Amino acid sequence: MKAKMLRRADSKAARMALALFLAAAVSLLPRSAQAAEALEIVLDQATIMKLPDKVSTIVVGNPMIADVAVQSGGLVVVTGKGYGSTNVIALDRTGTVLMERSIVVSGPVGPVVSVYRGMERETYSCTPNCERRITLGDSANYFTATISQSDTRNNNAGKAPAR
Repeated sequence: MKAKMLRRADSKAARMALALFLAAAVSLLPRSAQAAEALEIVLDQATIMKLPDKVSTIVVGNPMIADVAVQSGGLVVVTGKGYGSTNVIALDRTGTVLMERSIVVSGPVGPVVSVYRGMERETYSCTPNCERRITLGDSANYFTATISQSDTRNNNAGKAPAR
C-alpha cells in the first residue's frame, strides 16, 4: 500500500516537472508573426500598423471596438472606437491567414477628470483648462448635449462666410 502511494506521488511529481519543463521550453521559442503582441490603443486615438505583403482582405472582429483604414504602402491606421478587445486578420487572395493580431482599446490617459452626480458621469479633459470631453460611459444627457454642440459648431464652420 505504501509503495503504491509513493509511486503515485513520484508519478505526480514527474508530471509536474514535465509540465514546468514544457512551459519553460515554449516560452523560449521565437514568436511567430501571427502570435504578435497585442496592439494597445487609447480610445479615440489612432496608430499605424504595417501589413504583410500580398494582403487582399482585412477583417476586423468588432468594428465598434477598433476600426482600420487602409493606406498606401501596406499600412493601416487603427483607431480605438470603444472599450475592450478585438482582433484584426489579414488574408491573401486564396484566404490564407497572413497575420492575426489582437487589439486592446483602453480608456483615456492623462489629465482627464470624471465628475459623478449620483449615477450620472461627465468627463472633462484638463489640458490645461478643463473642457468637456465626451467619453463612452458618460450620461446620455451630457453626451447628447456635448455632441450636439460639437456638430453645430462643425456645421457652422463649414458654411461660407456672409458678405
